Amino acid sequence: MVTERDERLHLVDAMAENAWRMFRILGEFADGFEALRGVGRAVTVFGSARDVLAPEVYAQAEAIGRALAQAGYTVLTGGGPGVMRAANRGAFEAGGRSVGLNIELPHEQEPNPYQTDFLTFRYFFVRKVMLVKYAQAFVAFPGGFGTLNELFECLTLIQTLKIHPFPVFLVGSAFWGGLVDWVRDTLAARGTISPEDLNLFRVVDGVEGIPAMIDAYHRRPDHAGFHLPSDG
Repeated sequence: MVTERDERLHLVDAMAENAWRMFRILGEFADGFEALRGVGRAVTVFGSARDVLAPEVYAQAEAIGRALAQAGYTVLTGGGPGVMRAANRGAFEAGGRSVGLNIELPHEQEPNPYQTDFLTFRYFFVRKVMLVKYAQAFVAFPGGFGTLNELFECLTLIQTLKIHPFPVFLVGSAFWGGLVDWVRDTLAARGTISPEDLNLFRVVDGVEGIPAMIDAYHRRPDHAGFHLPSDG
C-alpha cells in the first residue's frame, strides 16, 4: 500500500532528479561555449554515421572537409563514424581545425580519430545548439533520422529568423531529389511553407565549389538565399 509519506518521498526524489538534470544541462552548455568560443569561421557537416553509403559519398565528405580547411574554415561534425569521420579526416589531414561534437549513444557512435578538438554530450539538443551556433554554413550528406532532424531544425531556425541566415547544401541529387520534390510539390503547393523557403537550401552533386559559394553568400548584404533549390 502506497502511503502519503511514500508519495511525498517520491515527489522529492523526482524534484531532486530534475534539479541534477538541469545542472548537467547547464554544465554541457558551459563546456560547449567555453570550448568553441574561439572556433572562428566554421562549417557544420552532417551525414550518416553508418558505413552503408557508396564509397564516393565518403570521398566527397573527405574532399569537402579538406576544401573547407584549405579555405580557412573550421570543420564541425558530430564526431562519429561514417560521413562525419570522412569530413573530419579531410580537415585533419589538410592541417585544419577539425572539431567533433560527440554524443553518448548505446550504439553507432564511436568518436573518430580525426579530431583536433572534441567534446562529448549527453543531450542531443545541447549538441545541436553547438553545431548551429558556430556554423556559417551546413553541408548535409545522405543520412538517416538524425541527419533529417538536424537539417529541418536548421531550416526552421533560418525560416523563422531565430538564427542569422546561412547557406545549406544538400549533397547528392539522387538521394535528396525525392525529398526536395515532396517539399516543393506538397509543402509549398499546399501552402504549409512559402515558395521562397525553397531558396533556403541548394542541392549539389559536386562539393568543390562549396567554400567559394559560402564566401559569396556571406558577402551579400541581404543573405536572401540561393534563389534555386538545386544546381541543375
